[in-house]
Amino acid sequence: MPRSAPGPAIHQHRQVAESFGTDAGRYDRARPRYPAALVERVIAASPGPDLLDVGCGTGICARLLTASGGRVLGLDPDARMAEVARESGIEAQVAKFEDWDAGGRRFDTVTAAQSWHWVDPVAGAAKAASVLRPGGRLAVFWNVFDPPVRLRAAFGDVYRRVLPDSPFGEFWSLPARTASQAMCGPAAGGIRAAGTFGEPERWRLRWSRPYTRGEWLDAVPTLGGHGQFPTAVLAELLAGLGAAVDAAGGIFTMPYATVAVTAAVTRAGVLARALVSE
Repeated sequence: MPRSAPGPAIHQHRQVAESFGTDAGRYDRARPRYPAALVERVIAASPGPDLLDVGCGTGICARLLTASGGRVLGLDPDARMAEVARESGIEAQVAKFEDWDAGGRRFDTVTAAQSWHWVDPVAGAAKAASVLRPGGRLAVFWNVFDPPVRLRAAFGDVYRRVLPDSPFGEFWSLPARTASQAMCGPAAGGIRAAGTFGEPERWRLRWSRPYTRGEWLDAVPTLGGHGQFPTAVLAELLAGLGAAVDAAGGIFTMPYATVAVTAAVTRAGVLARALVSE
């Protein structure tokens, strides 16, 4: 969620970035998936089947890519998340992407699903270029949700009451496009700064899914930062959010947009990389 005041960039909040594994099973169960059209587009744009999934978490996206024909290596800084990915059949290594030693291994596409904001956008793009084959592609994407207007207002009221000194309450008063730009803007800037990619493209796919009260309350603790709330605070937050869903009839449809930033390594970029390495 966006910050309301200047401070460290999102990727520098390592405690949050590496906190999702406190309940990896819930994360794998409750987090939304990615639309088939997006997964198919990533596979179709890849020059080959070898994919590196950065910040793979429990393997949610890696499994979808594998089912669509990709050969996927997952990478995550949290050993607890990577273990769940392995249990579901994904090859996964534990490391922070910027520090990872690829051991000479090369890939056709580097992906990052709901995770690139935890990577330094400039160093990450440069690292991606270093492990991509000529013509390889970087594709980073996020699910951005936009609750119905009345629920958005009700959720915001709950956050402001329970967490009055946090930026979470403000988030619910911002349009969804603000969250989208907060992720896509730095990613595109990092790709340009790397100097090895063509001009980044942006993809956007709209979809939706229904949530029952129980399903939404199962998902909320997996949102960034929520795993660090004191138990009593999280319980009060969930009670308030549950009451808001109950007031809306106990079920609601959440509109999503999956937004992606993607670019391919250019021939000029390959030559520049070769000159640097000489």
